[in-house]
Amino acid sequence: MEFRRFLCLGALVMLTMGHPITIYEEEEEPYSLHHYPIPEHHEESHQEPFEEHHEPEPYDHHPKYSFSYGVKDKHTGDIKHQTEERDGDVVKGQYSLLEADGSTRIVDYTADDHNGFQAVVHRTGHAVHP
Repeated sequence: MEFRRFLCLGALVMLTMGHPITIYEEEEEPYSLHHYPIPEHHEESHQEPFEEHHEPEPYDHHPKYSFSYGVKDKHTGDIKHQTEERDGDVVKGQYSLLEADGSTRIVDYTADDHNGFQAVVHRTGHAVHP
């Protein structure tokens, strides 16, 4: 009985939202309460496919960059910082963030062709649980 109420409520919501409802009776073909025209299918398309042509960007054989950013939003408690630098195939960086328990997570990381990605995680401060 509860399922029928749920089903009727769902059908009412779908009708008020303008969605078609397909009803299936046992041993009968399905029919729809809304009838929509079936779009015609055209075999040939006279429109050329869209292709974007871009000049390839120059390849930097020795990429080099460094960046740093930080967020200190005391209203939301979102406090974090990151620095990273790259020189060729070697990347070094650090990020820190204030955890929900009040401690700070600090991650120092490096990545290179020889060692892959390496990260060392430290925690500072004391965890406070309510």
